[in-house]
Amino acid sequence: MNTKPKNSVLQVELYTAKSKLLGFIGIGHMGQPIAMRLLDHGYRLLAFDRSPEKAKELVRHGAARASDVAKLARGADVILTSLPDDQIVRQLYSGPEGVFANARPGSVVIEMSTVRPSTSRELYAAGKKLGLSVLDVAISGSTPAAVAGALTLLAGGDRPVFNAAKPIFEAIAKQYFYMGASGAGTTMKLVANALLGVGMQAIAEAAAFGQKAGIERNLLFDVMAKLAVISPAHVGKLERAKNRDYSAQFPLRLMNKDFRLILEKAAEVQASMPATASAFSINAAEAANGTEEDFSAVIRIMEQLAELEHAAKPRAGQQ
Repeated sequence: MNTKPKNSVLQVELYTAKSKLLGFIGIGHMGQPIAMRLLDHGYRLLAFDRSPEKAKELVRHGAARASDVAKLARGADVILTSLPDDQIVRQLYSGPEGVFANARPGSVVIEMSTVRPSTSRELYAAGKKLGLSVLDVAISGSTPAAVAGALTLLAGGDRPVFNAAKPIFEAIAKQYFYMGASGAGTTMKLVANALLGVGMQAIAEAAAFGQKAGIERNLLFDVMAKLAVISPAHVGKLERAKNRDYSAQFPLRLMNKDFRLILEKAAEVQASMPATASAFSINAAEAANGTEEDFSAVIRIMEQLAELEHAAKPRAGQQ
């Protein structure tokens, strides 16, 4: 088992220097463009995904591919992970072939998945026992924002580690915030996604209402996108929805997962969230359809409920 070293801010800064090797696990919708930006900014990168095909584009741009998590953890100075849910995060970090059993003492872990704040705190505590510096750094932003380096990062953990990791954050994000102790980053991400999901439901209802009341669809969507009440995060969704493009940038299934985490945390802290619960019910109904669509597909759902002629429901397997 790893033994805890004498850790220091200087050591953390050395481990986050550009000359060190970054290990990136999870080459998905967000992970791939984030990893690509790290390469573009001169970082050395070792990549792993359970689907080896996903690492090919990174390898073409100079990354090396790790054959398994253990080898990546043993080789990397900084380990970044971007994974779908709590279960996969726990599987990847635990066990003899996991991150914690193989990472070198003194290494930095930047965990970027949207998970329960309690999971973030568990990882922090487990890492600390092994001499690892663990940050929960939740991502707010879409896939296009990740490509452009325009993400917002929400971090929890030890502030000196956050400060030392800023060069990495600057390569992938427009802005980044230290939110507090471990779990604060993922908590803030749940706040952000409550706004994102409920806001999209409100937009979907307004879009169906406007059409039902007689406003021509294209004109309605064009004007809505310019209203001050529409957030920048939703403007791009409106533009794509105008063309009935609901291909997944932020998949509906992940929005549903986040809604569940939000309402679970709300119940824990006794916060009433009726609008969030209502938006979740609409998302959950569409997620049961089994199609891999963007969460903005709720616009089409509300058009269907309004019985608008153009709002044909896709067959299972179609996008």
